[in-house]
Amino acid sequence: MSATEIDILTTIQEDVIKQAEEAKNLGNMLLNNKEYDKAIEAYTKAIELNPKNAIYYANRSLAHLRQESFGYALADGISAVKADPAYLKGYYRRAAAHMSLGKFKQALLDFEYVAKVRPNDKDAKLKYTECNKIVKMRAFERAIAVDQPEKTLAEMYRDLETITIEDDYIGPKLEDGKVTEAFMEELMDHYKQQRKLHKKFAYNILCDIDAYLRKQPTLVDITVPDDSKFTICGDIHGQFYDLMNIFEINGLPSPTNPYLFNGDFVDRGSFSVECIFTLFGYKLLYPNHFYLARGNHESISMNQMYGFCGEVTAKYSRTMSDMFTQVFNWLPLCHCINKKILVMHGGLFSSDDVTLDDIRQIERNRQPPEEGIMCELLWSDPQTWEGRGPSKRGVGIQFGPDVTKNFCEKNKLDYIVRSHEVKFMGYEVAHNGQCLTVFSAPNYCDSMGNMGAFITIKGNDLTPTYKSFEAVPHPDVKPLAYASSFMNLLN
Repeated sequence: MSATEIDILTTIQEDVIKQAEEAKNLGNMLLNNKEYDKAIEAYTKAIELNPKNAIYYANRSLAHLRQESFGYALADGISAVKADPAYLKGYYRRAAAHMSLGKFKQALLDFEYVAKVRPNDKDAKLKYTECNKIVKMRAFERAIAVDQPEKTLAEMYRDLETITIEDDYIGPKLEDGKVTEAFMEELMDHYKQQRKLHKKFAYNILCDIDAYLRKQPTLVDITVPDDSKFTICGDIHGQFYDLMNIFEINGLPSPTNPYLFNGDFVDRGSFSVECIFTLFGYKLLYPNHFYLARGNHESISMNQMYGFCGEVTAKYSRTMSDMFTQVFNWLPLCHCINKKILVMHGGLFSSDDVTLDDIRQIERNRQPPEEGIMCELLWSDPQTWEGRGPSKRGVGIQFGPDVTKNFCEKNKLDYIVRSHEVKFMGYEVAHNGQCLTVFSAPNYCDSMGNMGAFITIKGNDLTPTYKSFEAVPHPDVKPLAYASSFMNLLN
């Protein structure tokens, strides 16, 4: 090769590297502006131009983390480490993705490596120490767990029945131990004033909802009469004031205004306690007209990371946090409306053979497994192309329009409704109208800028109607205020 040819080749390479850097810088700007999809596009262009640069993978990993695409974030963290084993931020990104998926042991290996490479780095040492504490704590919890007949909350915590109510308590009170319409209205007003429900009544509600949910099937059948309206809401994620706005727009729950809330009631938003007691209260008040399904965030690993455990402990106690863990295990996994609409939090399955009867037979009283029907109901997402693929989240699968069509035909359904994903208008219609997504937390985490939405149907006309709404102001308590200190890994 001549000197001229070498010069030309060098110029071309330098130009490519320059273009890649420009794409990365654009991605950084978009990331800072919270335009995550566009940031990912920019980083992807940088990677295509220069696939050996670890920084590009690490930055794209962060953008995926912000979108909760933990599987993609993990893949990019792995790629960053492969591209440059000396680039320590790649290990942090990989660890953050593992932590987000509740895989603390894998995260600990990365923190341990960084701490060894940088023995004088206080931040690295702190992250290793804190992650090690979590791993040991979880190992201890498993070690002390014993197999025994399942007891109800009331049986396990009889000593809490003796809780006294202070004379100066001025909040809502159960009437003869029961939730009433007046109690619910007073409770919501009490919460709007940033006050706390007395722990005795909180304990009573948890015991009652525990006893009720144990008797419910895994798949709940709902009949909506011909001329009746029925409302389906998606993720709430601790955004209490937006929950109140739904009731303002669409009316309070009642026997003539039934609701289904489709999982992820808690975590991230810092008013999760207020949300969950409002939802549990209405379930007890109108058990046949108010429905709750489990989401992937009604689980201990998510609650420990994303704030619910911390919030319950701060507002009540660690004991009450443990009580919630038991109650969440008994939440139904999905609902079938008029035998034509299946509603679940996540999505469909890795097998074409799944029937509604298979779902009915799931043993749900446990923490969600990492594979199988229960896992996929809580974690899966639709994709626009045919077939199935690995999940962008690292858990569950992605399923195409052909999978949805086959499932609906096999089970004689018109369509499915799921939640689980932020959508700009709060909802999305996909798979030729057979896969609807509804997400009811507007401006998710005070940062996404999305609308919230809910779906209404009529019993004699199952055609969905969509209502989008904007976020409303809330007290100055930031999202994730009670989250694990490890959430700073995502920043």
